[in-house]
Amino acid sequence: MKIFSAEQIYAADKFTIEKQQITTDELMERSAVQIFNWIHTRMQGAQVKIHLFCGIGNNGGDGIALARHLQEHGYNIAVYVVNYSKKRSKDFLINLERLKARKVWPEFLDADHKLPEIGRDDIIVDAIFGIGLNRPPADWVVQLMGHLHSSEAFILSVDIPSGLYTDRLSADKNSIVRSNFVLSFQAPKLIFFLPETGVYSNQWELLDIGLDPEFLMTTDTDYELIGKNEVLPFYIPREKFSHKGTYGHALLIGGSKGKIGAVLLATRACLNAGSGLVTAYVPECGYLPLQTGLPEAMVITEGENFISKIEFGLSPTVIGIGVGLGMDKATAKAFSDLLKTNEVPMVIDADGLNMLSEHPSMLDDIPGQSVLTPHPKELERLIGEWADDFDKLEKTKAFSKKYNCIVVIKGAHSITVYGDKGYVNTTGNPGMATAGSGDVLTGIISGFLAQGYEPLKAALFGVYLHGRAGDIAVEHTGYQSLTASAINETIGMAFIDLFKMPEQPQPQEQEEQGQ
Repeated sequence: MKIFSAEQIYAADKFTIEKQQITTDELMERSAVQIFNWIHTRMQGAQVKIHLFCGIGNNGGDGIALARHLQEHGYNIAVYVVNYSKKRSKDFLINLERLKARKVWPEFLDADHKLPEIGRDDIIVDAIFGIGLNRPPADWVVQLMGHLHSSEAFILSVDIPSGLYTDRLSADKNSIVRSNFVLSFQAPKLIFFLPETGVYSNQWELLDIGLDPEFLMTTDTDYELIGKNEVLPFYIPREKFSHKGTYGHALLIGGSKGKIGAVLLATRACLNAGSGLVTAYVPECGYLPLQTGLPEAMVITEGENFISKIEFGLSPTVIGIGVGLGMDKATAKAFSDLLKTNEVPMVIDADGLNMLSEHPSMLDDIPGQSVLTPHPKELERLIGEWADDFDKLEKTKAFSKKYNCIVVIKGAHSITVYGDKGYVNTTGNPGMATAGSGDVLTGIISGFLAQGYEPLKAALFGVYLHGRAGDIAVEHTGYQSLTASAINETIGMAFIDLFKMPEQPQPQEQEEQGQ
């Protein structure tokens, strides 16, 4: 699913209005009807007080139009116009007159107005600012937002939480509405998925307002949302007369004294992801754990407690390196020497990334389209400090283009960056913030590369499957008890889930539905 910028959304509105020969206020009416239907389906006329705070632009027009529908269906509403400017949008004024024609008189709020009383059990509809906000709200509007928060009422935002910019971070956290739920039009917004801005949208849902499919399909975007529908076409089915050699040979290099578990986790994940053969290259202290803990894997050892050179008499399809590797000088030299001679795809994680950041000249030697999987601190060591999440993405894109590599920014919504494009993952949960989870991801991506998946697809599919395995596992463990081993054990179920069809109603249920 594409993630459109604010400019592209405005262009989609314009294209739709011209092609479908509708007016701008008719498009606004579609939005209001969809919001009303969402609310009405859940409330069924319940007389909970609904406070609608409407700005004077098009987002406010959506709120005013919504108020009319709520009033027509007997809901208990109070409407406030947040008078933050002398300018009014045309469609706001049209809907304001329609509301007044139904004898509903909004209360106009300004800097001198007393703030309205809001009960804890009431509902707030936030339609103050939309995606067009381009300057900080006035101080009195910020105070109003604080008043909404202090009420502890449920806050439903229209399109985005008011006060959020779509392309940069606000300087004042108090100038942003903290929404319990956001109803976003047609397509998700990038700000829902970034750590610094996603915290203002506890939950969100898309409403289809009928924007023209041609525009949506043909317009390229800088970001895409990756879910099951996006990764399913990547899947390479197994052939009947294939053998283990058909699915590649992954070499996983890592481990040092006290960190052999990382290699064990990655190697198991690589096998679970489908690699035909997997060899673990570890120091001598890792031999017994690997051979006893994972009999399916082959093991090569070098050095006693850490790897000091990397030499192997095999031809791997992919090399995954870094998990538990340590930072010894001899290890760094061995890694550097490997980069100068290696030509097969690589997945680089953990200490492999830390060595790259300590020795930047090594970056010039990594194979094209290698996959790097940093957590935020490792990313900072690679690309430098960033001002905010938007700056982080731009710097990651520049890094990706400079070294022709794929960067997986691990997080609540892992974002995979390649060149100018970003891909936002939809799977995963807070329980996956646990030791070894990243090692499992390294193994999965290595396993996909071993089987011949293109590097970008291997990264996207790997991140998705890793998160889905975690989602399946957490149903049995809860967040606190989820471990990397449990994620490993559910990789197979995540594969099966790819092809699971939605449950169909039973005959008795169908009869009841037909009554």
